[in-house]
Amino acid sequence: MDKDFFKTARILDGGMGQELLNRGIKPHGTIWGATALLYKKYHKIVVDTHLDFINAGAEVIVTNSFGSRKRRLIENNLEKEFKKLNIISGELAVKAVKKSKKKVLIAGSLPPQNFTYFADLGNDLKFIKDSFFQQAKCLNPFVDFFYFDVMSSLKECKLGIESITPLRKEFLIGIHIRENGKLPSGEKFITVVKKLEIYKPLGIIVACVSPENLNHIRQDIKKMKVPFGFKINAFQHIPAGWKPDSNNPKVQLGTRRDLDPKKFLNVCKRFKRLGAKIIGGCCETTPAHIKQLNKLI
Repeated sequence: MDKDFFKTARILDGGMGQELLNRGIKPHGTIWGATALLYKKYHKIVVDTHLDFINAGAEVIVTNSFGSRKRRLIENNLEKEFKKLNIISGELAVKAVKKSKKKVLIAGSLPPQNFTYFADLGNDLKFIKDSFFQQAKCLNPFVDFFYFDVMSSLKECKLGIESITPLRKEFLIGIHIRENGKLPSGEKFITVVKKLEIYKPLGIIVACVSPENLNHIRQDIKKMKVPFGFKINAFQHIPAGWKPDSNNPKVQLGTRRDLDPKKFLNVCKRFKRLGAKIIGGCCETTPAHIKQLNKLI
């Protein structure tokens, strides 16, 4: 893995898990898009979705392992499937890249090992750290680097980074920010960035954020010493304290109709001019959104 890969502007994929649900995957409880790993009949849809993002211009695809974290599987009585599902997510990503015959990197998605968008990690930090490591270990043979997806506090980032140290693999950090431009923990984005730069990540991005929330950190980008980027979502809103209780998150969070591919491109153009090097989409962004990004490169 070239440490300088993200010093040149790169296109990431879009909202893989949500795209799978939109393509007809019937979710098993709250594992959402990871349901496509659970049933072999859906495996082709995973490969085809990865391929559609690659053909749209993505230079990096992210494994479909967001919903196969240990806590989420425990909640759905699927803990025994943990290793199998995460390995399958890696295998299907590799299969898609091989079928594409293109030079595409694979990022191993390591989501929050407690709850998404939550800074409170609870009392069992050992469980969280072990879960990060176990998921990373399953993905490791298939991925070029790890992607910490939607981290909500400095502590959560550090636990993740420390957990994968034995694997000696590069990583990208995705931080979630809220309406005030701060992490759910209340920490300022740039404060957290400065404390994470010492770990020498491939880059630090804001993950699963609205364009409006992205605006809050415009002045921080120039202060960063590592590549900056973002994955924009097209949810209508993510209320504070939200926990999943639906088999499809957009039932509760809604889908924006004002962020079509052209408007998505305009947002990305603005932040590329400010120095963003890592550009992609998150929930409810499609291959059509990612295809527009070719106009940036």
